Amino acid sequence: MPAAVLALTAGAFGIGTTEFLIMGLLLQVAADMQVSVSAAGLLISGYALGVFVGAPILTLATRKMPRKAVLLALMAIFTLGNAACALAPSYSLLMAARILTSLAHGTFFGVGSVVATSLVAEDKRASAIATMFIGLTVATLLGVPFGAWFGLMLGWRAAFWAVAAIGVVAFVVLAVLVPGHVGAKDKPAPLREELAVLGRPQVLLGLAMTVFGFGGLFAVFTYVQPILTRLTGFSDAAVSPILLVFGAGLAVGNVAGGRLADKGLARALLVTLGGLAIVLVALAAVVSFKALAVALLFILGIAAFATVAPLQLRVLEAAGVEGRTLASSLNIAAFNLGNALGAWAGGVTIDRGLGLGALPLVAAAITAVGLLLALWSLRLDRPAVLAAQCPAE
Repeated sequence: MPAAVLALTAGAFGIGTTEFLIMGLLLQVAADMQVSVSAAGLLISGYALGVFVGAPILTLATRKMPRKAVLLALMAIFTLGNAACALAPSYSLLMAARILTSLAHGTFFGVGSVVATSLVAEDKRASAIATMFIGLTVATLLGVPFGAWFGLMLGWRAAFWAVAAIGVVAFVVLAVLVPGHVGAKDKPAPLREELAVLGRPQVLLGLAMTVFGFGGLFAVFTYVQPILTRLTGFSDAAVSPILLVFGAGLAVGNVAGGRLADKGLARALLVTLGGLAIVLVALAAVVSFKALAVALLFILGIAAFATVAPLQLRVLEAAGVEGRTLASSLNIAAFNLGNALGAWAGGVTIDRGLGLGALPLVAAAITAVGLLLALWSLRLDRPAVLAAQCPAE
């Protein structure tokens, strides 16, 4: 992969760390801010909703700017937002700082996906996206567990200061490695044409399958710390190394999903979404057994991030050239709307008295909706494929 793609990976690492960081600090933040665990979980939903709202707005607002300048500006917002999180004196201000930080997320990954695919050959586009998203997997593999350790040793605020420092490093790497001329030849499509992408049924179906297909994961992952400590029986100190295991699974799944999508996108969608739903059901059966729970978390990591590249590439293909930047950012927003949906559904499940043990089954049901949407979308593709194969004489 070109160095510029690897620079995008560095930026993705920083953003991924702040997105997932709170999951390893949920109990500490809840205690310090004097709120319930489910209320602390809403800090994840608030971040995700900020991405959902901010992604299309910032993408359209920056559509005529050089893409490198956009990436650098977004990384600056990210860094300042994390510093604000570390300084927040109350729950409401922490939520506001999380939302500020989230504004950079969707447009960074949306613009970054377009930049990454423009730097490689046609048959490597999914792998380029997967390479950028390796930053997210490394964030989960290293950033989140070490964030949880920081929170345990030095307090949760220290973890946010550390992420702000990561933002500074990522800014420098992007400034040095991403060429200033990237995307210079691509003239932005007229605003009407970009917005027209929202009227394409396959784009809307692609966004919906992202919301539900990936969103199921967060009904479990948001509450992974209390699940491991209160249900499986691990100590607080054991959470960080277990998250390392989960993160290793994400790294494997991210690469596997990209390669699978390069070989056949339709099959990749069905295999990855179906596999994720099955693994979530299996997790419900073994969550009380320590060794089996850790093994299933590793497999869950593989299944979860194997969906990312296929889901992103599906929307990019459905959008076409003229709408790909907006569609790409919207799909990142859809990932985060799914995160918010999963976190909210998990909180409702807990508050209604169903318990932590019900979360994997709720998650599987959400992902199953995404699988059904994928089947519907691919079924709609068949007439177009047949028409292309058998043109009218």
